[in-house]
Amino acid sequence: MVATINIASRLNVRNRFAHWMTLFTLVTSAQAQMVPLPLWELGVFAGTATTPAYPGSSDRATRSLAVPIFVYRGEVLRVERGDVGARLFSSDSVELDLGFSASLPASSDDLTARRGMSDLGTLVEFGPRVKLTLARPTPGTRVRLELPVRAVLEFNNGVRQQGYAFEPELGIEVRDAGAGWTLSATASLVFGDKDLNNYFYGVSAPFATVVRPAFDAKAGLITTRLGLSTSKGLSPDVRAFGFVRYEWLEGAANKASTLFQQTAGTSIGLGLLWTVGRSEQRALGP
Repeated sequence: MVATINIASRLNVRNRFAHWMTLFTLVTSAQAQMVPLPLWELGVFAGTATTPAYPGSSDRATRSLAVPIFVYRGEVLRVERGDVGARLFSSDSVELDLGFSASLPASSDDLTARRGMSDLGTLVEFGPRVKLTLARPTPGTRVRLELPVRAVLEFNNGVRQQGYAFEPELGIEVRDAGAGWTLSATASLVFGDKDLNNYFYGVSAPFATVVRPAFDAKAGLITTRLGLSTSKGLSPDVRAFGFVRYEWLEGAANKASTLFQQTAGTSIGLGLLWTVGRSEQRALGP
């Protein structure tokens, strides 16, 4: 979860804006088919996606966006794959980085279950992530495991810490550089501590009603995610991509909250990336 400033951390537990980072991750991941890559790239990202407003919400958010994108692949400083951070250690099979990410605010008046409650503010998440390459069955295939731990800060009339999140993710990537396409499948578990779960599912006494009783959330599983994404190079400078993500919340720790409205949700997104400039200098590593 690290910023474009990863519109939601690598974790992005608030789905309302997490789809933007999912789309951006697809685009920049797809660019990693050829090595060595340019040190920097500048482009324009345009996409649209629909997703649940937050895990367990019955409300949906559909958004379209066009923004400039900058990618920088320094030996330490990295701005790519939805991330802004520092790569502290890298080898063929292990990488450790430290990154930041941000997610946009959401008005509770737009969410049926939260109406009358405090708005969800801008979230900034930061912390370390370990990335392990478990296997390379073929030259174009990689099996990976990512283990990010993030502290979550909310900016909303001040700054407050809203807990910690942990999202172990197992994925397989298949790339065909000759044909210009890539396919990725992932499975992850999103966990939050008591504070973070209360941020999404807790109902304090001032906001309790007859249909929304007070609720004190507990630490535990937020959601299970299964994702499938693909991309295709249409030209040296233009790439099309799409993704579908399914969230299963049957085992979530806070299903008893009235803010938890459904046990499944699907997100879908499509987009294009147009690279308008790139450096002649190559990055030292992928």
